[in-house]
Amino acid sequence: MDFTNKCVWVTGAGQGIGLQVALRFQAAGAQVIGFDRAFNEPAYTFRTVVLDVTDPIAVEQVCQEMLGQQPRIDVLVNGAGVLRLGNSDELSVDDWQACFDVNVSGPFYLFRQLVPVFKAQGQGAVVSIASNAAHVPRLNMAAYCASKAAMVALNNCIGLELAEHGVRCNLVSPGSTDTPMLRDMVGGPQGFTRLVAGLPEQYKLGIPLRKIATPDEIANVVLFLASDLASHVTMQDLVVDGGATLTA
Repeated sequence: MDFTNKCVWVTGAGQGIGLQVALRFQAAGAQVIGFDRAFNEPAYTFRTVVLDVTDPIAVEQVCQEMLGQQPRIDVLVNGAGVLRLGNSDELSVDDWQACFDVNVSGPFYLFRQLVPVFKAQGQGAVVSIASNAAHVPRLNMAAYCASKAAMVALNNCIGLELAEHGVRCNLVSPGSTDTPMLRDMVGGPQGFTRLVAGLPEQYKLGIPLRKIATPDEIANVVLFLASDLASHVTMQDLVVDGGATLTA
């Protein structure tokens, strides 16, 4: 998987899966531009651009600026995502809207700017980070599940639009992954053991591979789908969750 001199954009690159994806592309030779609302690590080895993907005006301005400097994009990774917890009768409207703003509208705003570029190039790849929560219902996660399912549908519609132009659009749907988001949700690494074993009161059967994924394991699949090794793969969703949705 050689991305030498390829231009790769990664949203959500400030931490977690997005950060690891950006680092892996850079290690594979790519010129990486990482986008996020904030970059809080001490140092980043790739170019960073502060961007709120929920702001369509900012997305347009930043995209045009980046394309003015480098009028080509080889890979787009939609990695920005948020999780807001709450059942349907408890969840605030703001939390519902936040999930859809970041997880669905953000990629849509980027697609509006970049689909014409991909069409003109006649090649390229998109990989969107969804979730296994897009495939199964979860208690306390109505907004997250619904928004990630919408993201899957959006990505595949764009994939169909771009197929005749030689551009592939695929998804990676991680399960429980050792990220700041998961640690916040389960109360730190001590909560990982319960996730692996299963939470029957929440209708979760556990993880057959008996471990939480690392961000690097998710990044492996992202790079594969963006690479020429997946040259005949488009509109597919690879669930990377250690078998947790085996009954889905």
